[in-house]
Amino acid sequence: MIATNVGLGLTVATLAVFTIAGVLYSRTRVAGIEDLLTARNSSGVGMTTASIIASTMGAWILLSPAQAGAAAGGITAVVGYALSSALPLLLFIPVGKRIRELMPSGHSLTEFVLVRFGPAMYVLVLVVSVFYMFIFLAAEMTGITLALGLIADIPAWQTATVIGGFVLLYTAYGGLVASIFTDTVQTLVILPLLAVGFGAAIVSLGGVDELYTTAVATDPSLLDPANRSGIRFGFYVVFAVLGANFLNQGMWQRVYAAEDESTLSRSFGVAGLTVIPMVLLSGLFGVAAAGLPQISAEPAGISFFLVVTEALPEAVALAVVLLAVLLVMSSADTMLNAISSLVTVDLARLVDIDDERTLQLTGRGLTAAVAIGAVIIGAQGYDVLALFLTADLFGAAVFVPLIWGLYSSDLTQGGALAASLAGLAVGLAFFPTLRGVVATIPGAAGVLPAPDRLVAFLGATVVSAAVTAIGSAAGNDEFSFESLTTQIRSFESTPDSPDDDAAIASEVSD
Repeated sequence: MIATNVGLGLTVATLAVFTIAGVLYSRTRVAGIEDLLTARNSSGVGMTTASIIASTMGAWILLSPAQAGAAAGGITAVVGYALSSALPLLLFIPVGKRIRELMPSGHSLTEFVLVRFGPAMYVLVLVVSVFYMFIFLAAEMTGITLALGLIADIPAWQTATVIGGFVLLYTAYGGLVASIFTDTVQTLVILPLLAVGFGAAIVSLGGVDELYTTAVATDPSLLDPANRSGIRFGFYVVFAVLGANFLNQGMWQRVYAAEDESTLSRSFGVAGLTVIPMVLLSGLFGVAAAGLPQISAEPAGISFFLVVTEALPEAVALAVVLLAVLLVMSSADTMLNAISSLVTVDLARLVDIDDERTLQLTGRGLTAAVAIGAVIIGAQGYDVLALFLTADLFGAAVFVPLIWGLYSSDLTQGGALAASLAGLAVGLAFFPTLRGVVATIPGAAGVLPAPDRLVAFLGATVVSAAVTAIGSAAGNDEFSFESLTTQIRSFESTPDSPDDDAAIASEVSD
């Protein structure tokens, strides 16, 4: 085991290097609040692609796919996870173009929801979106604290605190500009290190043939393409990841940061194809952890690191963990920037704050509070995959009416709300770790169905889609999409912007 002070020192040094780089890069590139929130039309194909890969993947790519391979169905679960990770990125191409067309001066999905549907649906989507990003951030912190605890016995609270503190520092200063830059550098470091680490681990453990023979002898189901539990997992994780990504404000920020629609299409397309082999590589570490008798695949959430510590020298294993630190930084800065963006944009609607500096400081303060909460949860050592899936469930119940509303003018706020709440009710009833919420309703505990994640995710999405279709067919108040252009404006000073902001704010009060 690496000495604790050495492991912590190298972690801090890694964090410091990227924090300084982010601050220096953004120093002359952040002219106002618009740069902090969207970096609108400023990012080319290379930086946009790298930022999408880094921010979408994060440390979860070393955590959840490996846990799925070890405990959720072997190679079949891993393949399902890989394909499901690519799908939302590819769907962002048409959806991203659509929202840029409808809201050329927009900042967030919640802006669209407020004008398109109204304040009630807006509040629901805002709460679900912030909840998802908060849980995602907490899960990332959980995974990296477990990994550094395994490698260097660093106390969980120290790991979570230093990572959260450094990331909050450069994101508060440089906003999305700093995040996209650091994401780009991190991707250039992460991709080759992940490939080299995987190759070195395979060679050290005896090669592909040896690993295959041992895994089959230990548990044949790990490599069985017809593994039933793996097929079930691979099926429901599609709905989980799809819904969650559409509630991720970090993705919408990158939609607006892309230079143009061509950049958007190429960046999300390349990123979608790139994540497939990345998730496959990570997931195979989990399969190896479960298939090798000399490795105890517990806790399953850090199966990747259990294999690394068994197969590689301590110094190399520490380097791989520092790779994970970079992954946490890339996703943490995305989530903190995304939360800051939502909070800042929504403060401008809900509170009459004319001073840009006051708006920025208030938004950053609330974002810091969210970060502190995520650090506290991250230090508790909860099940990583369970945390991610908990956040995903809410996205699965809500995303269908939002996408529908981008294209159909017939769906009303009542229909969208009914669809979201119906999907969420079904999901909560079947989801293993959230059934306690439903059980608090008088008389509900005795009629709750058996827990089943497949039914929870499939039910949440299908029921939401069905009610959305019914609501759209019954709707008779056609929405004017032109109002999105007139009511949603940039925060940059323009002659008519105060009136526009006041008009949007009044919608919430109404």
